[in-house]
Amino acid sequence: MKDKVINVTRDTVVGEVMKMKNDGYRLVTFSTYQVDEDGLGILYHFDKNLETIHLRLTVKRKDSIPSVSGVYFAALLVENEIRDQWDVKFDGLVLDFNRTLYLDPEVTQVPLVSNVKIAPKQ
Repeated sequence: MKDKVINVTRDTVVGEVMKMKNDGYRLVTFSTYQVDEDGLGILYHFDKNLETIHLRLTVKRKDSIPSVSGVYFAALLVENEIRDQWDVKFDGLVLDFNRTLYLDPEVTQVPLVSNVKIAPKQ
């Protein structure tokens, strides 16, 4: 098994994900991690014939991220989860649950980000 990490930017992530799809890779999942006080990293994990490739995107938490759900429809679940858990906005998300996919209505704080409040859901 081989692993390869490719750094991407907000401007190149969708194109690189499209290349992965065109090359026959399946989207496995994403991993999200805190880089520093206001930075966030996302690893997009792909697999083809036991070869894994990861795209690494690093952004400021306040920046929106282009959605890849237009390329891999199933990405909408992971992107909505990241929105729920990390307070990240994805531009162009094919189905946006507006922080209601995994969070109960009574949740008023973003789970993985300290001191970020959210309005209660109706």
